[in-house]
This record gives sequence, structure tokens and C-alpha cells, in this order.
Amino acid sequence: MRMYKKLKTLSIALISMITASLASFAHAAEGEPVPWQMGFQPAASMSATRIDDFHTLLLWIITAIALFVLVLLIWVIVRYNSKVNPVPAQFTHNVMIEVLWTVIPVVILIIIAIPSFKILYLNDSVVNPEMTLKITGRQWYWDYEYPDQDGIAFSSYMIADKEITSDQTRLLSTTNPVILPIDTNIVFQITGGDVLHSWTIPAFGVKMDAVPGRLNETWVRIDKPGTYYGQCSELCGKDHAYMPIEIHAVSKEEFEAWVTTAKEEFASLKDAQKLIQLAGFQN
Repeated sequence: MRMYKKLKTLSIALISMITASLASFAHAAEGEPVPWQMGFQPAASMSATRIDDFHTLLLWIITAIALFVLVLLIWVIVRYNSKVNPVPAQFTHNVMIEVLWTVIPVVILIIIAIPSFKILYLNDSVVNPEMTLKITGRQWYWDYEYPDQDGIAFSSYMIADKEITSDQTRLLSTTNPVILPIDTNIVFQITGGDVLHSWTIPAFGVKMDAVPGRLNETWVRIDKPGTYYGQCSELCGKDHAYMPIEIHAVSKEEFEAWVTTAKEEFASLKDAQKLIQLAGFQN
């Protein structure tokens, strides 16, 4: 009876976990992690789609290998235990087996290597770049600059818990979200202003280190509008966990309208920064 109750409790817990995980996928479409989520966030770019497909291929391969090893172990335990086989055979070599366990892993590695190299090439090759976003990681926030949009620039900080609103996401929403157009080849130029950081957006399949004194580059073409979140993925100090990334992907028309507004909105901020720099230089 006790065993039955334990199995019943375990079954209910397992069903609840699966249900919560399936329900999380719908919410994950918003581009943020959710409780009990399994697998990657839904891809919002071709780069992320390639990574998801490659992950699925590897999952099938490793599952087949694990099942084969499990069956082989069970067969050896059943067929060659001391009771069934009290006098074991003695031999040192089997040419066929040695050839197979050398050739088969090589074939598996080739199957893995071909799509792997293809993904590395395609995700690193920028074709016909249409705009650039410069990103600078700082302790502990992000600076953004749009060189192709008359140098629009701003800093983006995490919104504190006491200031969070119902339509924002705790620990992920920022003071100044990044606005980007969909269906556009966007180049990300990423650097660090103090220590190592890492700019990461899971839904885009983008993760690039921000290294002081070095300008790293990657790119993305966003497939669909939405709000996408990421975080610094390189341990950068005591507030490492509090420098999120928030991106709003919009249509090209909406992006152009935002650019017009942003030029006015952030112009005063740029002027204030110039005055601060000038005052510091004079002192």
C-alpha cells in the first residue's frame, strides 16, 4: 500500500511537471525564460533556428548511443553473469569489433561536424549588413549607440523592484529598451568599458563576449516582432545578475518613427554628457 501511494504521488508530480512545462512554451514565445521551461526559447531568427535544429540532431544521436550502450550492458549482464556462464571464454582480440568501434565513432563525428561547421560559418558571416548597433558593457549596465541613425545613444539599466509595473518583467525589464527592426540584417559591434561582459539574447541565438579594448562582431536578422530578453552571461562583479537586456523588435515603419522620436529624446542626454566631459577636461 505504501509503495502504491508513493508511485501515485510520483506520477502526479511527473504529470504536473510535464503540464507546467508544456504550458510554459506558450508564455516563452514572449522571449523570456519561464518556470519549468524545458528546451530553448522559441527561435526569433534564422541563427537561433539553426542552433535549435543542430541541438535536436545531437539529442537524437546521443539518445541512440545511450540506448545502445544500455542494451549492450543489459545483454552482457544477463548473458555473461557468473551463474549463466561460470567458465568465461578467454581471448584478447577481435578484428571486426575493433574495426567497428573505430569506424563508427569516426562516422558519427563526421555527421556532427558537417552541420556544426556550417552553422559556425553562416552565423558568423554577415551578408549585406543594413544597420549597426554598437554595444558597450559596463558595471553594471549597457550602453547602446546607433551609428547609422545619427549616433542615437543611451544607457540601459535594470528597473528596480520598487519601480516595476504590472506590464514589466522583474529583473529583465530595462529603463531604455533597445528598438530594432525586423527583416533587417543587423550587425552588433560589442565591446567592454571596464571588465569582461557577455551580451546574450537566447531567442536570437546570439552570445558574444564584451572585451575591453576589443570590438567583437556578430549579426542577426529578426524574423518576427516581439519583446526579447537576455542577460550578461560573463561573471563581471557583484551586480552581474542585474544587467539585463531588453529588445523590442518592431516593423521597419515603426522603427523609423522611433528613430525620429529618439533623436529628440536622447539629444538632451547627449548634450549633458558632453558638458560633463568638458567640465572634467577643464578641471
